[in-house]
Amino acid sequence: MTRLRQGSSAAGPVSAFLDGLMRVKRAPWLVISLWLSTLALALPLSLALHTLIGDHLGSSMAAQSAAAGMNYDWWNEFLAQTSGVGRTFVPAILGFAAILQNLSGVADASGPPSPVVWVVAAQLLVWTFLMGGVLDRLARDGAIGAAAFFGACGVYVFRFLRLAVVAGAVYALLFITVHRWLFDALYPRLLEDLTVERTAFAYRAGLYLVFGVLVVLANLVFDYAKIRAVVEDRRSMIGALGAGLRFVRRNLGATVGLYTLNSLGFLAVLLLYYLSAPGANANALAFAVGQLFIVLRVVVRLQFAASQTALFQGRLAHAGYVARPVPKWPDSPAAEAIGPA
Repeated sequence: MTRLRQGSSAAGPVSAFLDGLMRVKRAPWLVISLWLSTLALALPLSLALHTLIGDHLGSSMAAQSAAAGMNYDWWNEFLAQTSGVGRTFVPAILGFAAILQNLSGVADASGPPSPVVWVVAAQLLVWTFLMGGVLDRLARDGAIGAAAFFGACGVYVFRFLRLAVVAGAVYALLFITVHRWLFDALYPRLLEDLTVERTAFAYRAGLYLVFGVLVVLANLVFDYAKIRAVVEDRRSMIGALGAGLRFVRRNLGATVGLYTLNSLGFLAVLLLYYLSAPGANANALAFAVGQLFIVLRVVVRLQFAASQTALFQGRLAHAGYVARPVPKWPDSPAAEAIGPA
């Protein structure tokens, strides 16, 4: 195998972005499987909420008005009487407002509502398990079969769990310590003796930018640590983390440029959803639009992984290179009995 010299111009952000799109396009079953796994994780919570709403409405007049259109008087009454998962049924879940609520939660370092924490934790665990197979499939850019895919998942899941411990500590430092220092300590000091509201907004926007840069840099290092762990079959996650840090540092312009392109793609998906997001009236079209948005989110997530893998392979290896060979399982012993005596 011929390796490309690091820093080579063989792979730039634009070419890696386009290569990633083609890799995702050639992996439709990967998109479908991740979409179905997302639905499966959200289904228990949805059924529980459906039961609570159905029990509260019953056969009352409010049920008829709620079926015809949103009844906000009933909605407020439901929120005042419900508990648990029912507390998540707020107006902010409708349409594009849910996206804004999630983005605001990230920016302000506020966690998800307690009733859905376990769903978020389950999604993280499932994604951690699938990540090894996903990266292996995208790195090879070719079908490997279900057995090899889940074999890769099993190989890397415990390695990625060890990496997740480090990532959790870093993100906790950022979202708890650094965020509090920026917005609870530094920001009030900047506002002392300040009378212009526009300047206060500029200060807060600048602090959001600083915090966002730190989060993006941490995200880049952990992304490329996972990629190097899979492509190079690394067993030490500390070594993979150091390798990811070195790759980002030596290719800072390319990695940040690619991250920016992928982020613009995500913003394009958000814009499309903003223009077509359903309102309070539930129907088949609203459901279809919501599911299409979930599919596009899966595509964007795979695009991040595929394009970053393409950039790494273009800089330090070649397209389709993965150190770990595709496992070949032997035929069943029963196959020998099929032949002639």
